[in-house]
Amino acid sequence: MKRSILFDTETTGLDPATGDRVIEIAALELIDDLPTGEAFHVLINPERDVPPEASRVHGFTLDDLLDKPKFAEIVDGFLAFIGNDEMIAHNAPFDFGFINAELKACGKAPLDRARMIDTLEMAKKRYPGLPNSLDALCRRHDIDLSARTTHNALLDCKLLSEVYLELMGGRQRGLGLAVSGSGGGVATYRGNPDRRPRPMSPPDEATKAAHEAFIAGLKEPIWLQ
Repeated sequence: MKRSILFDTETTGLDPATGDRVIEIAALELIDDLPTGEAFHVLINPERDVPPEASRVHGFTLDDLLDKPKFAEIVDGFLAFIGNDEMIAHNAPFDFGFINAELKACGKAPLDRARMIDTLEMAKKRYPGLPNSLDALCRRHDIDLSARTTHNALLDCKLLSEVYLELMGGRQRGLGLAVSGSGGGVATYRGNPDRRPRPMSPPDEATKAAHEAFIAGLKEPIWLQ
């Protein structure tokens, strides 16, 4: 089984080098690219102001965060959760940059960028020239965005987990991953009655002719052997 961590951050701004800080971390555990239900989620006191332009993006003000733990108080739990596994994020260099700046301030080793999987880069390769924001990818893959009124890290992780599956080749609609027991250990597939697969229609004559022409242009096609 392959374990990986899909994660997202919300911050006070765009650049840790100018003093911006992390205010929210959400991370989901994936086993073989499917979420297990195990998650790490925390709001963080950034020990500085939260500019209004940042609040408009994620909805948090400094008053919302004053009673929350500081990064140094949650860092060990976060590192224990992520372990040494691959880490997936949309525009991953942004999130890695902020996490590593916080780790450095705590005297911890930075995350190795060899662990980084960037779904934005994956999307650009698959859909060159098209918009590849999380919202755009959700719309492209018919993923429900109705709850996304602000950039909430936990919700963004849940949406990104569905996008990531599609970028990895997709899965049969109507299959979900259920976790038995509160500790998460055993995962089972569960059918979704609202997304039953529809039977495929037989190809029309034009489609058959196009397929035959394609096969005729191949060298020693296995279909004719």
